[in-house]
Amino acid sequence: MNKKLITVKEIVNKFNITFQTVNHYTNLGLLSVVTKKGNVRLYGETEVRERLAQITRLVSEGYSLGLIRKKLVGLRSI
Repeated sequence: MNKKLITVKEIVNKFNITFQTVNHYTNLGLLSVVTKKGNVRLYGETEVRERLAQITRLVSEGYSLGLIRKKLVGLRSI
């Protein structure tokens, strides 16, 4: 399976969120780094798109990021 990898800068530009938001979501475990090349983190584009859609939906429903983390991180095997 060949997945397209994108950088934090590409996430910021493509999905209209801030660098700090990407870092925060990564630190919370809401976004997963696929690999690193030097000091550059690479994420799977499809996973980022799907996860940001889930986060946006749950935030609009009133869930806190802590609850979203419990809900979404529990869905994938770590």
